[in-house]
This record gives sequence, structure tokens and C-alpha cells, in this order.
Amino acid sequence: MATAAPPTDPAPPETPAGRPAADPILETENLVKSYGQGEARFDALRGLTLQIGRGESVAIVGKSGSGKSTLMHLLALLDRPSHGVVAMDGRPVSELKAKAVAQLRNETFGFVFQQFFLNPAQTVLENVVLPLKIAGVPRSERRRRGMEVLERLELAEKADNRATDLSGGQKQRVCIARALVNNPTVLFADEPTGNLDTATSAVVEDILFGLNRDEGITLVVVTHDEDLAARCGRRVELQDGQIVSDAPVAAPAAGAAPGGHMATADGTASRAAVVGKEEDR
Repeated sequence: MATAAPPTDPAPPETPAGRPAADPILETENLVKSYGQGEARFDALRGLTLQIGRGESVAIVGKSGSGKSTLMHLLALLDRPSHGVVAMDGRPVSELKAKAVAQLRNETFGFVFQQFFLNPAQTVLENVVLPLKIAGVPRSERRRRGMEVLERLELAEKADNRATDLSGGQKQRVCIARALVNNPTVLFADEPTGNLDTATSAVVEDILFGLNRDEGITLVVVTHDEDLAARCGRRVELQDGQIVSDAPVAAPAAGAAPGGHMATADGTASRAAVVGKEEDR
């Protein structure tokens, strides 16, 4: 008679496609966001559950009205849900007082928006150090850290310029500098290339994904642009306030940069030429 096979350890539970297996930095559970009441009520999010792992790059996509911007606002602690939980590092944000939430948002998150939101009356450096000023960082330290990020983004010579003197690509790099000045753990980018031409978009994308790859910053991108979404490690699609697809993004073909951009020897879209062109705009 055949001997019984020795017992084996139970298989670990499967992780849904695209879900991080461990170390989530942001989580939602049964998230609902509603506007209005009665017959006028509109549910922008309907019981949405999501995890975003530390160091991931995630594209949130969907048609207008799908709930993607609402989700970003809730993840970024810019708004509160009607029901459900938003958690940061495993701790529900609802446990925090409003002042603590504001401090967490300012210290942990960076934001890059399509519309730039730069103060035209201020210099580039003054725009960049705004999060530090809000945090109460002394003036000398603000200037040091502001110039440091402007150097990284090749904009140090524009520090004393007004924001109105910059090209679209330069303005977006200033926005990225402002997002980085507090050394964020998570970077939210809402249609970051929506107002840029194709070549300049490639430069901005290379900066964002370089930060994710080289510094481990978690990158959450809200976009209609499928080429931009294809550069992320994961694609989450929303429809009518619910997740309809959540899966890893396939690796790009050899010899081509993600998103269809021409690759250079180091595997990134050519940047120096485009940065030079920005100076002429």
C-alpha cells in the first residue's frame, strides 16, 4: 500500500492582480464619497477598496466622471470620505485630528497638477519653498533646500525669475521641485503632462519615473493618457466609482522607452535636447 505523502505547508493566499503583497503605504476600505442628498445625491465612489504599496508606481485611469480625481483627493487627505476608511501606514486617518492630518499631508505628500498653481507674483524659489514656509521652516533653511531641488531639476538659474517668465515645461518642473522640497514619501500627479507637448511631456515623465525608480518615492498618477499610464508598474481603472480593472502593466518592448518615446543609450527618453528647447519658448 502506498505511503501517504507528507503534509505540506498551505499555499499562501493569492494576491489579486496588481495588489501589493506587503507593506502598503496607502489603503482604502469600502470607500464611499457622495455629493448632495435625496434624488440629487451622486455617488462619486461606491465601496472602493484599494491598497498601494510602498515604492509602487500606480496609474489611476478612467473616463471623466469615473471617480479617479475624487479617489486621489481622498488618498491625498485633501477631502474626507462619506463612509469607509483611508489608512496611512496601517493607521486610519479618521483617528487623527484636523491639525495632525494637515501636518501629515504637508510632510508626507507632494503634488503635481496639470494647472501648475504657481503664484505669478512670486519668484520661482518662493513658489518652490511654499510647503516649507507652511511648515514653519526658517528662511535660510528654506532657501537652501529650495535651491537644492532647483539644482536637481536644472532650474537654479531661474530661481529669481517670476513664474510668468517660464515655459510650460519649466513651470511643470517648478511644480515638481515644489513637490519634492519636503522630501515626500508619496507623489501625487494629476494629469501632469496634460498641458505639455509630446517632447516636453517625455522630459516630465522621465523625472517622475526616475524619482520612483531611484529614490523609492511612491508615485500615484491620475491620467487620461494611456501612454503615461503604460509607464507605471500598475494600472487601476475606475468606472462609475468602482474598480473594474487592477493589474500590472506589461513591460515595454526592448529598445523603446515606455509610452512610445524614443529611447536613449541609458533607456530614457532624450532629455537634454528638450530642456534646451524649453529655453527658446
